[in-house]
Amino acid sequence: MKKLIAVACLGLFVTVSAPVFAGAQQEKMKGCNAEAKAEALKGDERKAFMSKCLKKDYTLKADAGAKPEEKAAPVKQQDKMKNCNADAKTRALKGDERKAFMKTCLKGE
Repeated sequence: MKKLIAVACLGLFVTVSAPVFAGAQQEKMKGCNAEAKAEALKGDERKAFMSKCLKKDYTLKADAGAKPEEKAAPVKQQDKMKNCNADAKTRALKGDERKAFMKTCLKGE
């Protein structure tokens, strides 16, 4: 009975922890891909780099190939809508003027 409980606990631990390890590996893969793209590596050079990069002791370069909008926290659409509505209200916009303002505001222009 004790062995059965121990095996069940071990199985549960493996099942729960597997996605955590997979997530870390996926993030490392994304970082390695960004570095390889930034350095314009192709073919065998890229394969060799990726092999080296995915090893445990390799440290990724900071923000390699990151886009500027990825560095800052993205503004949620719901927050944009609240801000644009507040701006339209303070400007006392109505009808077509409000519609045009909201369209440009939500695009971020």
